[in-house]
Amino acid sequence: MLDNLYWMKYSINISQKAPWSKLKTGVVLVSKQNELICSAYTGEEDNSSWLDVLLKKIKGSSLFNGWCLYLTVNTLSKTESFDLIELLKLIHVRKIYVGLPDFRLENYLNGDPVLVLDYVHRYPDDLQREILKQNKRFYANSRQSIQYSSYYSANRISSFVLEKLERKGITISEEELNINKKSTALASLIFNKYEIEYEKAACIVDNILSEAFNNKYSKYDYLNDIRSFDLGWKQTFQSIYNRVSKKPMPGMNILNVGVGSGNEAISLFSNCPHITFVDIAGEGLERIKIQLPLSNFVVSKAENLSSLNENSYELYISLRTYNSSFFDINHAISEAYRVLKKDAIIIISIANGFLCSGEKRIIPGLIVPGTDFVDIYRGIDTVKLLHKNFVQIGFKNIQIFPTKTESYLTAVK
Repeated sequence: MLDNLYWMKYSINISQKAPWSKLKTGVVLVSKQNELICSAYTGEEDNSSWLDVLLKKIKGSSLFNGWCLYLTVNTLSKTESFDLIELLKLIHVRKIYVGLPDFRLENYLNGDPVLVLDYVHRYPDDLQREILKQNKRFYANSRQSIQYSSYYSANRISSFVLEKLERKGITISEEELNINKKSTALASLIFNKYEIEYEKAACIVDNILSEAFNNKYSKYDYLNDIRSFDLGWKQTFQSIYNRVSKKPMPGMNILNVGVGSGNEAISLFSNCPHITFVDIAGEGLERIKIQLPLSNFVVSKAENLSSLNENSYELYISLRTYNSSFFDINHAISEAYRVLKKDAIIIISIANGFLCSGEKRIIPGLIVPGTDFVDIYRGIDTVKLLHKNFVQIGFKNIQIFPTKTESYLTAVK
């Protein structure tokens, strides 16, 4: 039986037929039996949109139901509504798969099907990159670009990793890195390509990632951060904590994972005597030691907290750490669950934007790995993935709190 990946690739292939002057968009409607009902692409008939072509085909066949719909780009209409919404007024489907947002989408709009429908899913990263290449002339000029954020465009973890590997005589392509960003996958790639024993390869990867995050975040401050738009972010965090716990935070045994430069830790936890700070990079921890010398400090990845005992902490906090494409969310959540006591609380935040330095605006979303495009949906996708992991691992009372600059997930073990 043909799978979802087949139809996603099919939609990308047919969209390639669209005229050069048009945003190349392909759509495929599939039956419950996983058979093609019909497909369309921009400009397939005269200068018609993919929506007009598909509706014409559907009306001609009297078919108004499908099982799955695959759409490469969630296109905006001239009235700033979504073509997909117009389609769903006329046909019924059980699942929808979307590649990318329209390159013109810079804000969250009411009625966006990707945001409001719980049966909308996304194409994987490699196919998103293919769609970007197809439509390079449009997305290259989008205001949804990391190039507008001077700090983040100049400090790409991926670039640093490739450079450091090259200096060690290990050459891998950007494409290979994009496919193998989790540390275990990258170590396996090096092991297979250069016949370096896996333990040594894993050590190389961990050391390079530690250096990369030190390089990017050790001197990081809020001048480069979208929280400079939200001066009350500390109060926001405290209010979220108060909604999930009645116990004063200074009395909790806390684990703070991914402290970075230590800005948040010093601001939020200076009056918390029972706290352990964890980060893959040591320089941020050294900075916190000066301010909070009586705290505990552990240099470690969030995915491997083996030096910490299980059932030990009452509160796990990780702010804006789970965003990284090098991060293994499954392993990190599993470790969080292991070290927490019964009825303990977990609070994780996902950043959802970058500061556009020159214009003093927020570029909403997160970067599609290996590109400059900031996908407005990607932060929300990460929240959904975290929620799924919370459920699978056994967390309960899961709540989501969206804010101007990030989204918080809280749960109880």
